[in-house]
Amino acid sequence: MRVVRSLLLVMVLLFPGAVMAETIMMATTTSTEDSGLLDYLAPIYKEDTGDDLKWVAVGTGKALEHGKNCDVDVLLVHAPEAELKYVEEGFGIDRRLVMYNDFVIVGPKADPAGVKGKNLEEALKTFAEKEITFVSRGDKSGTHMTEQGLWKKIGIEVPDKQKWYVEAGQGMMPTINIAAEKDGYAMTDRGTWIKYDAVQGAGNPREIGVEGDNRLFNQYSVMIVNPERCDKVKLGAVIARVFGVYGG
Repeated sequence: MRVVRSLLLVMVLLFPGAVMAETIMMATTTSTEDSGLLDYLAPIYKEDTGDDLKWVAVGTGKALEHGKNCDVDVLLVHAPEAELKYVEEGFGIDRRLVMYNDFVIVGPKADPAGVKGKNLEEALKTFAEKEITFVSRGDKSGTHMTEQGLWKKIGIEVPDKQKWYVEAGQGMMPTINIAAEKDGYAMTDRGTWIKYDAVQGAGNPREIGVEGDNRLFNQYSVMIVNPERCDKVKLGAVIARVFGVYGG
């Protein structure tokens, strides 16, 4: 609940209710939507501000492109390196850390790879050496970027076109479903996994195999699309007054 209140506070600060009601467009991630968080927040945000919050849920890479193309007003994403570059290039302003969870690697309860309880490095090396089916998002999302970085961090070349390494090219929930169909493994944010597990119920044939590594930390940030680049961004003048973006 503390995370929810923090996120709502940031949104209210970005778009104060004293201004005439607007429809705020947000680009965010499929994992955020899959968790059910946005459906919970949107009516609360409407009540607090009078504004409607609408969103498009895509991978972080595509979300940032929506911002560059001036299609949205605000971004809620989770790829820190890409976000910082985005801000440095002048596309986004006032980036704030608002919430976090972590990534986990999930797979069949039978655990054919034998990775349950192993650390992250051991698990990834096992997938590569034994050619165990691993389903990647493969969509330039924050999850995909993180996963690619993890292979590099443990000294393994990022898999590419290997038969055991499947690129889904889809969102988080479909990726988990594809991994289930192939009796393979996948990396997911914990929020989406909780939703998946709840839907599956007691008969869920899958479980978390790897978790708890500091490298699986998953930070989410919110930032405004720069009104200097996109003059149709909602409430640009208010943003300027509140945060002093323009010195006047």
